Amino acid sequence: MLAWGQAVPRRVKLPSRYQVLITRTGRPPLAFSLAPFWVVFALALFVLWGASMVYFYRTAQEAAALKGEVEVLSRQVRELSGALLEKDRKNRELAAEAVRMLEQLERFEAELRALRERAGLKQKEEKKALGEPLGAGRPADTEELFAALKARVAAMQKELKGEIAPALERTLRREAATPRGLPLRVKTYLASGFGVRRSPFGGGYEFHDGVDLPAPYGTPIYATAPGRVVEAGWSPIFGRYVKLDHGFGYQTLYGHMSRIEVDAGQWVERGQEIGRVGSTGRSTGPHLHYSVFVQGRATDPRPYLDSRAFAGR
Repeated sequence: MLAWGQAVPRRVKLPSRYQVLITRTGRPPLAFSLAPFWVVFALALFVLWGASMVYFYRTAQEAAALKGEVEVLSRQVRELSGALLEKDRKNRELAAEAVRMLEQLERFEAELRALRERAGLKQKEEKKALGEPLGAGRPADTEELFAALKARVAAMQKELKGEIAPALERTLRREAATPRGLPLRVKTYLASGFGVRRSPFGGGYEFHDGVDLPAPYGTPIYATAPGRVVEAGWSPIFGRYVKLDHGFGYQTLYGHMSRIEVDAGQWVERGQEIGRVGSTGRSTGPHLHYSVFVQGRATDPRPYLDSRAFAGR
């Protein structure tokens, strides 16, 4: 409400039209008459255009920034993909190498089993094969397989050095001491075998503790295993003879020699000449009497001979 005597404010009246003059040099100005609506519309359109420009400018900046981030992410993805491909390639190579190592390990284990058997050792229980599922149905990955391979190789090395090698060394020494092959290097035959036989001098039967191998007079006689000469001399039965001790309970005797080429106490090697074939002692003709003793007892020499080298009779 207005107080008494207060002046009533006048309302601002908008013009009904706006006159727009465009001056031109040397020419009359151009005049346009516009209603207020069009002026307001033009102003609103200008404001809208300006806001749109600001919006699109900021949107373009955000799009450029986003594009940069996308490019960075794309580069990182490419690098990561390359790294993953390289890792996958290396994993495949490692897996192939692990398979080759596993195959070699299996061959090595087979050789170890053969060595244990040759050394006279008891075979160990078969272990779970490497590469089989570990745990609750989970297959072994490359790292686990390599770790298992490394552990198994270490165990085999320990087994080889600590148990197999000493036993095998003893076995090899025993095998080296075992008489093997013919003491003659000429074609011969088994004239008389091991065991009870009719005496070639008449008077019934006798025990023959070796085999008789005929050969020409003077044929070289060779040791069938390395050993030491424990006897080298004369015997009424064997005439000139040599007896060798090879160790591990093995001894060999070579009788009826025409000449002795070694001395008592001398060490001889396998294949070394120790005498010549003759017919000394209780003999009916040139031949070699060959005996094999195991732990002091005469045994049949035929299992120690190479039967391919002579024709048996």
